[in-house]
Amino acid sequence: MRKRPLLQAFAALALWPAFTLPAQAQDFPPKKPVNLVVGFAAGGAADAAARLIAKKLGENIGQTVIVDNKPGAGGNIAHQFVANAPGDGATLLFGSVGPLAISPHMMKLGYDPVRDLAPITMGVNFPNVLVVHAGVGVKTLAEFVALAKKKPGGLDFASSGAGSASHLAGELFNARAGIETVHIPYKGGAPALQDLLGGRIASYYSTPATAGPHIDSGKLIPLATTGLSRPAFMPNVPTIAESGYPGFNATNWYAFVASSKTPKPLLDRWNLELVKVLNAPDVREQLLKHGLSPQPGTRDELARYMASESATWGKVVRERKISAE
Repeated sequence: MRKRPLLQAFAALALWPAFTLPAQAQDFPPKKPVNLVVGFAAGGAADAAARLIAKKLGENIGQTVIVDNKPGAGGNIAHQFVANAPGDGATLLFGSVGPLAISPHMMKLGYDPVRDLAPITMGVNFPNVLVVHAGVGVKTLAEFVALAKKKPGGLDFASSGAGSASHLAGELFNARAGIETVHIPYKGGAPALQDLLGGRIASYYSTPATAGPHIDSGKLIPLATTGLSRPAFMPNVPTIAESGYPGFNATNWYAFVASSKTPKPLLDRWNLELVKVLNAPDVREQLLKHGLSPQPGTRDELARYMASESATWGKVVRERKISAE
């Protein structure tokens, strides 16, 4: 009788690889359609990029890749969904700077970006562009700052949501310029742009691709972009950094992550496939036309970048006393 527990233990040990090896050596691609989750509604920059990448990715791996839009809470709903997803490699997230590096400093989340989400590769980055309605009466960043100082609290700026990259860009510029423009959060870029075009708000830190047609029509005036260098999409618009605020840098970025429950071999394989897509000439050309710069890299590079961005924006959140409005 004493041998039975020992025999049972050996029997369990013998069966153990049968239950663990399939998770580590799972077939690639997954046997079911792949979900590429996006935290914003269809029609925006993130959605456009995700659909372009998903199409090429599906062709390369011979499996359907479905873009799954889960908008809301500044992208946090989508990020929590993927954090809770099975680690079978069939659910990926086109994550954004807000939920991955900003929101954790502003609110209590139902997930931890570092603990619950595993980096795969950086996707794209791009600056925002500070645009004003033509009726504001300013044509340069210097004129905008002068007007803001003349009327403290009299100018406002829109963002695509509290804790978004556009929100933090505005807060950072307020701090650097010594002005107080009032933040007006929206549930996405489309309603923000609509109110800006209608003259109901003064300014907006918009994506270049979204603002571009309205700049061309003369309805919006571009004052400056928020990256360290001028985007190819807007070569004639100066950066904030070159307009008297050296080193100013507030870029938007989207990166590929998955549930941290996903085995490392699958994460490494997804890195390989996504880097291949982002380096494809036809994909790069289309992304650049939308003002999005492809930034494929290693998993470790993304992890370090996310940590750096979290430290940078965490400091801004604390110093500006920013809350989830």
